[in-house]
Amino acid sequence: MTAPSVWLTTLGCSKNQVDSDKISSVLGDSGYVDADDPETADVVMVNTCGFIDAARRESIETILELADTKRDDAKLVVMGCMAQRYEQELIEALPEADAVIGLSRYGELIDEIDTMTGWHPIHIGGVKRSHMDILEVVRRPTPTTPYAYVKVAEGCNKTCAFCAIPLIRGKQRSRAGDGIVTEIEGLVSGGVQEIVLVAQDLAAYGRDNDAGSIEDLVERAASVDGLARLRLYYLYPREIRQGLIDLMASHRTIANYFDLSLQHSSSKLLRAMRRPGSGDGHRELVDCIRAAAPDAATRSSFIVGFPGETDDDVEDLADFLRDVQLDWAGFFPFSREEGTTAAAMQDQVPGEAISERLRYIQNIQDEITMAKNAAVVGATVRVLVDQVEDGQAVGRSHREAPEIDGMILLDAGSPGEWVNATITGAYGTDTTATVVEL
Repeated sequence: MTAPSVWLTTLGCSKNQVDSDKISSVLGDSGYVDADDPETADVVMVNTCGFIDAARRESIETILELADTKRDDAKLVVMGCMAQRYEQELIEALPEADAVIGLSRYGELIDEIDTMTGWHPIHIGGVKRSHMDILEVVRRPTPTTPYAYVKVAEGCNKTCAFCAIPLIRGKQRSRAGDGIVTEIEGLVSGGVQEIVLVAQDLAAYGRDNDAGSIEDLVERAASVDGLARLRLYYLYPREIRQGLIDLMASHRTIANYFDLSLQHSSSKLLRAMRRPGSGDGHRELVDCIRAAAPDAATRSSFIVGFPGETDDDVEDLADFLRDVQLDWAGFFPFSREEGTTAAAMQDQVPGEAISERLRYIQNIQDEITMAKNAAVVGATVRVLVDQVEDGQAVGRSHREAPEIDGMILLDAGSPGEWVNATITGAYGTDTTATVVEL
């Protein structure tokens, strides 16, 4: 029998993409091959996102679309966060799916697919291929981009009133540093230039077990031979220590880029969200970062329309944004997630009001981001070229994180190449630049 082919579609966050990469690696070890497209695959897999309602709608739409486009005899496997949280509901609602496999059942994944396809390659060395702890898999396919995400922990110990992540992925489980470093070494040897460390609560790495401190891990990761840049995602304010700030500010490999999970500035709403701190505390944190790293780029995400939010709270957030002048910020409408504390709260904000507030806040931040970009015109920066599309080279300096921030449009460069470029213009969230020799 010819080895079956697999097409895997990934939805949601970078942490989901890491899971998909590792699943692909395990499938390859089990003899499966990558399909060229979903129409010709023997097995079509969808790694779903179940974080908020919009993500779940996208997941369902993608599943149904692939069910229509796949071969009639191909198998459809639904997996990931949505499958974990709504397994039985999906089984009943989606007869198109041949299997629904949540995160906690990934150990059964290979055997399930073997049964569906009739594929039974020889087990080398008696290894049971279905025993699969995705978090600890260290070998990854070589990415098509010069950057890659590495997940250092699973789950979260925080009890934020709005968040369903602990309900889906469980308590925090930090990985051992040796496995993380081995994974990074493999990616770098395959040509990856930039590693992005991710976790739901990255700065709390190691506090759930004896894996060590986040500072030790970051220093080890940044010291991997051949790694050009290390970036950190999702830093919970209460968990950030001065030692981590100083390390990020001083180590030549670590991007001076602080992705802070602030969520709001109103003390009243932060308490209701079960988040520590205040607007003034957030200001002090940003000031502390800029004192240690004056050229640091700062980013955060905020929820608009949390239950009980008033016009005064929105103005508090507007004033905060004007004060701290973040380089980048993302804004999300409150999503009433089943099983969370916030879902049952009184004073739910009407959808129309949330939309209006989002536009207002987003416009304020857009002006700040455009001013920040205009301020770097004339500066010469080190840029990693991510891709060349239709003759246009696109890259990022330390200020721009992949996929979520603006881009630098270059007049030259090849994917994976480092260039020195002088910023020549600013247009919305993006800048233009000319490659120069130093």
